[in-house]
Amino acid sequence: MGRKFADISFTPSVKAVQVRYGVRDGNARFEQGDDTGDRLGEREAAFIEARDSFYQATVTEDGWPYVQHRGGPAGFLKVLDDQTIGYADFRGNVQYLSVGNLVDNDRVSIILMDYANRARLKLWARARVVEAADDPDLVARLEVADYRARVERAVVLTIKAWDWNCPQHITPRFTEAEMARLA
Repeated sequence: MGRKFADISFTPSVKAVQVRYGVRDGNARFEQGDDTGDRLGEREAAFIEARDSFYQATVTEDGWPYVQHRGGPAGFLKVLDDQTIGYADFRGNVQYLSVGNLVDNDRVSIILMDYANRARLKLWARARVVEAADDPDLVARLEVADYRARVERAVVLTIKAWDWNCPQHITPRFTEAEMARLA
């Protein structure tokens, strides 16, 4: 765990619970580490760009969390630099809950899963919604060739922290493509 992730996630309430359960000292070391954990390395970038889906959490203006699944072909979530990722926002159910939530609060949390290899990467970021008409070059950069989905906008995420999460309770699951490779 990087220091930035601990800075964001270890709030006073979390620290109090860590004290109550006798694990505060072990977790305090994350706040002292040299690794800031706010810049993506090669491992993280490769993992992100290999995913075909992720879960994105936003928060309503009333404080309710909202988690949405985002999917597309592998590589639709693109690494733009070591602190920025983005994706073309494909037309969906036209409720616009995530986009609407980002108007009031630009904080997002993303969980990227590799069920087959029991790996999970958590990201905390600030999101920026970019309408296609406002930056057509960016939207074109994030589009996925040969994917038949209407792109309405781009979502650009500035990474504030990331952490590889414990694989202990991840049940292996396999896509059809992964099963075909095993056959």
